[in-house]
Order: sequence, then structure tokens, then C-alpha cells
Amino acid sequence: MTRNARQEPEPAVPRRRSGQLEGQVITVLVEAGQPLTPGEVLEKLGASSGLSYSTVVTILTRLHTKGAVTRRRDGRPYRYGAVSDAATLSASRMSRLLAEEPDRASVLRRFVNALDPEDERTLRALLRETDA
Repeated sequence: MTRNARQEPEPAVPRRRSGQLEGQVITVLVEAGQPLTPGEVLEKLGASSGLSYSTVVTILTRLHTKGAVTRRRDGRPYRYGAVSDAATLSASRMSRLLAEEPDRASVLRRFVNALDPEDERTLRALLRETDA
């Protein structure tokens, strides 16, 4: 490379939304249908995930602490299995956040106002279903 040649920066992995990575890991575990080691989870997430082995271990450990996955020792590594699916994990996270707020009505109002029209229709339909 010449002295004046410029290297192109490597494309950065886009930042994930809060909880998105946990959802992806849970989805991998649910789809596998059996407990997986962190290495197997990483393999199923694929190289394009941009994750390291230690990041996957950290996510699995957090999910275990939250009760979202089970784990059992299998030689040196643990094997992790999903307790529920990603939707249940997201709903639990939403419930925990709402429970921390003293003015729940304001939070819910702002949440509904921020929904896109299709999500709002879905929520209203679900509420009607629950009332029936």
C-alpha cells in the first residue's frame, strides 16, 4: 500500500434496539427445539450477526437470570433451552417497565399515541377480544 492510499473503514454493525439481541437468541433456541451451547447459538446466528462468543454467553446468562431460559451443564459449557418465545419475553419486558411507572395511564396513552396505525388497529382488536 502506498503512503497516500486510504483504507476504507469497515462497515459498522448497525446498533440493535434494546432487547432485540435477546429476542434473536430466544428465537434461535425455540427454533432449535433442543438446548444449545453458546457456540451452537453463535453458529445459528451466523457470522453476519457480528457477535463474539463472549457476547452470546453474556446474553444467555442474562436470559437465565430473568428466567427466560433454562441451563444445564454439559461437560464444560452449559446448554440453554428456551422457556418461552421472543414475544413472551418482549411482553414481560413491557410489563416490567410499566410496573416501574407511577402514572401508568400517561405511559399507556403515550404508548398508544406512538403506535403506527396498523399496530394500533391490532391492539384495539386484541382489547375487544379480551373484553368478549
